[in-house]
Amino acid sequence: MVTFGVIFPPDQPPESLLAVARATEAAGIPQLWLWEDCFKESGLAPAAAALAATQRLTVGIGLLPVPLRNAAITAMELATVERMFPGRLRPGLGHGVLDWMGQVGARVASPLTLLREYTDAVRRLLHGERLDVDGRYVHLHDVALDWPPEEAPPVLVGAQRPKTLAVAGELGDGVILTGEETPDVTARLLDRVREARGHLDGFDVVNFATVQAHSSVDEVVETVRAYAAVGVTTVPVVVVAGPDGPPAGEAFDLAGWVADVGTEVQRRLTS
Repeated sequence: MVTFGVIFPPDQPPESLLAVARATEAAGIPQLWLWEDCFKESGLAPAAAALAATQRLTVGIGLLPVPLRNAAITAMELATVERMFPGRLRPGLGHGVLDWMGQVGARVASPLTLLREYTDAVRRLLHGERLDVDGRYVHLHDVALDWPPEEAPPVLVGAQRPKTLAVAGELGDGVILTGEETPDVTARLLDRVREARGHLDGFDVVNFATVQAHSSVDEVVETVRAYAAVGVTTVPVVVVAGPDGPPAGEAFDLAGWVADVGTEVQRRLTS
């Protein structure tokens, strides 16, 4: 069965997050997703806040741009959150928007090499390994987490292009497709992941989808099921204000949408 989720986009004011998180849990929707955007909101701070404000909600981060932070710091932060809220965190790693990475002096010559080294190091640290790594970008000497999680959270990889999809298949516990692809395009992208991995059994396929603020329950359900039909396991939706507009921002009551529309979507998908 496909998992439905709601996206809290970073153009929503941070102070509205907790109301959305509580509304999502009250609606029976299992997952809330967010992401880092320069220069709006971070990923881990709001994820921890949403987890603390709820009891059962799973929070996904899709994604954390790897050039912005040291791999050991990311592993430490993920381990800390996972230990406090076991089994409820689904972090994703990715390139980030390269122009933004350039704005902060973090753009690298080979984003793919960085993502590969970084993903491997973070996953191994979360699994309690002690590492000596001397890569092109990731350098760790005798590094291990003092407080590794009892069970490592799944580390997903955000991907759109073929080589990054291959990294997701090889090294990730799942893939996050954030490019607003149609279901037909998503199916073709998953073929690339499958080629690299060999199979998609037990592999989480997260596909962000867009719905309009005025979309009916039937339309949202149809969107989710269309992605599920091509192999997507998790469909978080972002609510946008217009046909080509950005995510609905401060004037939009996302918590109200969750209560009114999201509740019924979840009921239909699980009935």
